[in-house]
Amino acid sequence: MGTTRMTMAQALVRFLDQQYVSVDGAENKFVEGVITIFGHGNVCGLGQALDENRGELKYFQGKNEQGMAHLATAFARQNNRKRMIACSSSIGPGAANMVTAAACASVNNIPLLLLPGDTFASRQPDPVLQQVEQSGSLQTTTNDAFKAVCKYWDRVERPEQLMTAMINAMRVLTDPAEAGAVCVAIPQDVQGESYDYPDYFFQKRVHKITRCLPANEELEDVLNAVTASKKPLVICGGGVKYSGAGDVLQSFCEQFHIPFGETQAGKSACSSSSPYNLGGIGVTGNLAANTIAREADLILAVGSRLSDFTTSSKWLFRNPGVKMVSINVSRFHAYKMDSIKAVGDAKASLEVLTVLLKNRGYRSAYANEISDARAAWNEEMKRLAAYSYGEGFEPMVADRAPDSIEKFVGMTGSSLTQTAAICAIRGGIADDAIVVGAAGSLPGDLQRMWTTEARDSYHMEYGFSCMGYEIAGALGVKLAEPKREVYAMVGDGSFLMLHSEIVTAVQEHQKINILLFDNASNGCINNLEMSNGIGNLGTEFRFRDPETGNQTGDFVPVSYAAVAAGYGAKTYTARSMEELKAALADSKKQTVPTLIDIKVLPKTMTHDYESWWHVGVAGTTRSEDGREAFERKEQHRKTARSY
Repeated sequence: MGTTRMTMAQALVRFLDQQYVSVDGAENKFVEGVITIFGHGNVCGLGQALDENRGELKYFQGKNEQGMAHLATAFARQNNRKRMIACSSSIGPGAANMVTAAACASVNNIPLLLLPGDTFASRQPDPVLQQVEQSGSLQTTTNDAFKAVCKYWDRVERPEQLMTAMINAMRVLTDPAEAGAVCVAIPQDVQGESYDYPDYFFQKRVHKITRCLPANEELEDVLNAVTASKKPLVICGGGVKYSGAGDVLQSFCEQFHIPFGETQAGKSACSSSSPYNLGGIGVTGNLAANTIAREADLILAVGSRLSDFTTSSKWLFRNPGVKMVSINVSRFHAYKMDSIKAVGDAKASLEVLTVLLKNRGYRSAYANEISDARAAWNEEMKRLAAYSYGEGFEPMVADRAPDSIEKFVGMTGSSLTQTAAICAIRGGIADDAIVVGAAGSLPGDLQRMWTTEARDSYHMEYGFSCMGYEIAGALGVKLAEPKREVYAMVGDGSFLMLHSEIVTAVQEHQKINILLFDNASNGCINNLEMSNGIGNLGTEFRFRDPETGNQTGDFVPVSYAAVAAGYGAKTYTARSMEELKAALADSKKQTVPTLIDIKVLPKTMTHDYESWWHVGVAGTTRSEDGREAFERKEQHRKTARSY
């Protein structure tokens, strides 16, 4: 048995370079590279190893630790979890900055390997720079914060511990049911310590991602439930996309005359033009899907976590006899809402279920309901596309500060509505372009309005709905799909939170396109607070009124185009439909990152379509609107499932 003497960090790099995955016989390298921001906690150990011999691993330089981890998450997600980029930071603030991104990856079941530097295992120089000291335990460091948001956590306090730590890290990262963030903390002194590692630790490892089938008993339960239903509805979740099951699900629905709705994660697994695709479902869903969901007698959720937005806080499915069926590779998710469960891969499970249903001669009892629902939504789409500012204008969202629209128009000179802008963008970019989003009112508009014919062209992080994911995520998607145009759909609030990876995009010569919707507010939360009897508090970007002391003065003017131009992007400002279309056309000709600063009128986003969202509303208030909001919440709560 041969050995090679090297530092722990050198062994880590060599190990990462030998990891591969295989799906359906197709093999590819699993770890694309490492992205870091170096500090004293990782530069002399991991940095030295990457500099001396990183093999085929690529190196990327991040600009913000949270941003670079979002980039890595998006890269893995766009690759349907078959490739990933590892992330490393220094100790203390660098590590803490990645905690949010770790949670984002874990919520979405996306593999993300985090290698934060840690305090000295020897403790000789304690307290080292940036060390958090806990008097109750010197073992506790900043990296313990990752425990709550990671699927696997370890700390390598001796160089030989690296071997079992990394084997277990790969076990989780390549498991479709358990994938998420993995944190392996690496104390900075141990990174440089040497050990005689066995050569077999560095052998090529091919992690085979297999398609597990549900047990026969589970398949029989699902089969009996579906054949007994007259009006079933399929929910296409993110697991459909990661399994590569889009074509199978679409064929399944067409063969058995079953409509399907899409979650944010599942959208673009199937074609929007399918006559059985009702579009987005739930709180941010459209009228077609939510209308059919109300009367369905069986819900077949495929690869879905059944979040509150998908189920409208368990209120959406109104048929008193409705049954829930869940096909999910995760036993945890399959058990939700008392579902009849089938634990297995989405594609393999649907293929078997197709044969079984065909043998029974099953077909749903829908007549014209599916086509009627789609037709009604198509008419609504025409209205949203034509929605404009002018004589007789009324905002989409009624609850607002009385001067918001007038002051915004006065400041910007804009006449653009958000829904019309989205329709123009959909018509103005390539069919196979990828849109990336995460937070604000845009995910609702896009889930309802965006159409997808090209597979994997809709990349919405709506599990954690993390503001600041959009631009870093767009760069991760571009690295995964360099031949396709990528558009970050981002609000002004999210842009202000995190946009530093624009510089990384410029540095890497990666053209991403940023479509920034500026309505001078955190618009969706302003809608939420004001529709529940709260005043206009802290959600619009206004100056403080010197007379009242409140932030109710004029809007704060910001040129986001100027910000991005300073980073080296080609930028535009659009205040009219003509300016928007011209900017879209010209941006296609560019080879550097672009940003279009789209000034959209507040309160011109889409709103509710037969849905309810359970949020905490004050049970005691002096506001009459607040009391009415609480009563509405209570009435909805009474008619929703308890769990």
